Amino acid sequence: MSAEATNPATPGPVAGAAARWRARIDLRRLGRAALLGPAARDRLPDAIGHVAEAHRAHHPDADLEPLRRAWVLAESSHRGQMRKSGEPYITHPLAVTLILAELGAETTTLTASLLHDTVEDTEVTLDQVGREFGAEVRFLVDGVTKLEKVDYGAAAEPETFRKMLVATGNDVRVMSIKLADRLHNMRTLGVMRPEKQARIAKVTRDVLIPLAERLGVQALKTELEDLVFAILHPEEYEHTRELIVDNASRADDPLAEIADEVRSVLREAGIPAEVVIRPRHFVSVHRVARKRGRLRGADFGRLLVLVGEDADCYGVLGELHTCLTPVVSEFKDFIAVPKFNLYQSLHTAVARGDGQVVEVLIRTHQMHKVAEAGVVALGNPYASPSDPAEAPSASSGAGTDEERVDPTRPGWLSRLLDWQAAAPDADTFWSTLREDLAQDREITVFRPDGGTLGLPEGATCVDAAYAQYGEDAHACLGARVNGRLATLSTVLKDGDTVQLLMGQDPAAEPSKEWLEHAHTPAARIAIQRWIATHPTPETPEETAERGGTAGATTEDLQAGRGDANPFRVSAAEPPVADTPDSVGRMIAESQASGTPAADRPGAAVALVDQPGATVRLAGCCTPVPPDEITGFAVRGGVVTVHRVECAAVAQMKSVGRAEVGVRWGDTAGCRVTLFAESFGRPHLLADLTEAMAGEGAEIVSATVEPPSQQRVRHTYTVQLPDAARLPSLMRAMRNVAGVYDVSRAQTPGA
Repeated sequence: MSAEATNPATPGPVAGAAARWRARIDLRRLGRAALLGPAARDRLPDAIGHVAEAHRAHHPDADLEPLRRAWVLAESSHRGQMRKSGEPYITHPLAVTLILAELGAETTTLTASLLHDTVEDTEVTLDQVGREFGAEVRFLVDGVTKLEKVDYGAAAEPETFRKMLVATGNDVRVMSIKLADRLHNMRTLGVMRPEKQARIAKVTRDVLIPLAERLGVQALKTELEDLVFAILHPEEYEHTRELIVDNASRADDPLAEIADEVRSVLREAGIPAEVVIRPRHFVSVHRVARKRGRLRGADFGRLLVLVGEDADCYGVLGELHTCLTPVVSEFKDFIAVPKFNLYQSLHTAVARGDGQVVEVLIRTHQMHKVAEAGVVALGNPYASPSDPAEAPSASSGAGTDEERVDPTRPGWLSRLLDWQAAAPDADTFWSTLREDLAQDREITVFRPDGGTLGLPEGATCVDAAYAQYGEDAHACLGARVNGRLATLSTVLKDGDTVQLLMGQDPAAEPSKEWLEHAHTPAARIAIQRWIATHPTPETPEETAERGGTAGATTEDLQAGRGDANPFRVSAAEPPVADTPDSVGRMIAESQASGTPAADRPGAAVALVDQPGATVRLAGCCTPVPPDEITGFAVRGGVVTVHRVECAAVAQMKSVGRAEVGVRWGDTAGCRVTLFAESFGRPHLLADLTEAMAGEGAEIVSATVEPPSQQRVRHTYTVQLPDAARLPSLMRAMRNVAGVYDVSRAQTPGA
């Protein structure tokens, strides 16, 4: 991958390799002589010796006996088999194992890697593998074997990768072996016909490279990208290669110069650090060239600063930004907020005097190990490093899919496995898989109970609902984001708190509009399945033909009757506005439309200490007992009564209008106008009016506005026998599923 890497086939110990991850793994420097060599049966064969050396660099105390026995079984089983390239077949599992050893895979994975083709291509059976190497190795070999021979025909490919994901879901090590297997096959793809090379390269580009990215295995991902680039875009690849060769022949090296300056800065600051130049791989150089046009010396690589502790990362950052010229817009902190694939690092950039910008990556050695090898660097998830014996045994049922839960499995993989089983067909699975893998950023949102949801960037409240509740999310009525009411189409941001408002109706149905806002496969597939299994609701014309009604009368509402979709009710009058155009207009309306308190049937009586004055209750705030009230004299000897918090009161005080003392009389009943805001759902009007009737409220009139963005606004004028029951009535209305707010009218009611 890079000229600076140590050749893994070179004999002899690598300085500090047991304690420090190599700055960049070069997985391609594998000669055939290094793989084969003499193979004496009474000692560890030279062919597997290179694997052992790479393995011991990461795991100094590893037991190599399983590797020796696996090599003997694999070599004898594959003896006589040849690859299309003309090499002995054993070179393939050996190369795959060496790739994984360089990545730091533990012994069990390497043992299974050596044996991964034996069950499929030889007389060796899974039971034999289990008896000789244990349940873990048996499970891994079985997982890889289930993938079968990949047929690159259009129909077979989706189903093959579907099986791969099912097998991987129980242990990410299965995927690691598959990716290493594909990498070695891509290296030797030149023996195939060009059209077949292109087919395999496209599948690698569309599925396996994104999977390697998701698993964090950058060392595999970058080489796969270069190999695919060379096959699918040979002209661009050759041009990029020439650019890299020309840059390597330059007399000056700006990266080396800035690296020396960084070393000097950190040495003076007393921060022990290793500064390494990381040349960009071919695809990375090609992308930078397309972005920036003419390339300069600093564009062909980046600086990597490796330190011992997390705190040292920020110490290095501070020194660089103090002593050099930082490019603030290039700073990213993936330590505080790791990427979805476990990646952690600080990214920054510094500018040279000649205008060249040098990118700098700052991380610990452990972070670098995970950045290069991803899940492979996490080891055996079923055994602690101090006690490998904790791995499940055959007798414990470790081989059963149901009992295996990988604690290292990334959240995106868990979600992918959840929805793949629900995909109705291979084509849907394939298109959805590619769409999901194209989402290369993930956000974390919080639930009110403190739990979290991992979602792809751009996800909405619809996606959050299906991520949390599965198909029960059909009953979702709305959401609150960071405490504020939000539509289900609201796009979520990293760190948002999402409270999903759920209905109780088991027959709830999702809206077709949700498909426009669903970005995750789980949400889209669940909604599509429901739509496919339920007939389209009848149109208003069909309703009229069967003698039904598209609306509901006041009597229907009070009786709990009405259309199955009550939001087809049309207002007989223009919809009531949220607020008046101005406070002045509010005052005018209150004076013009107020109702004489004594003339309104069943209304509460307001008294004023002013002989001969007529009292009117203001329509702008509809006061009722026990509201605190005040009055103002208007033309014709009339006193209008307002709630003290009414906006009109403040306006009249500001212009010097004198208040008139008013008080409530003995009448207990009242008439009041209420606004209810809700999410649309079937039978909501029936449930709401039933709740109101249960509180003794007589509905005088009702208006329901047409739904807007899944929200519905209701206006009710009700007569209460006792004004003291108003708070209880409003609570009962709020408790109806789907209703998120109930308020007193601030403008004249219906």
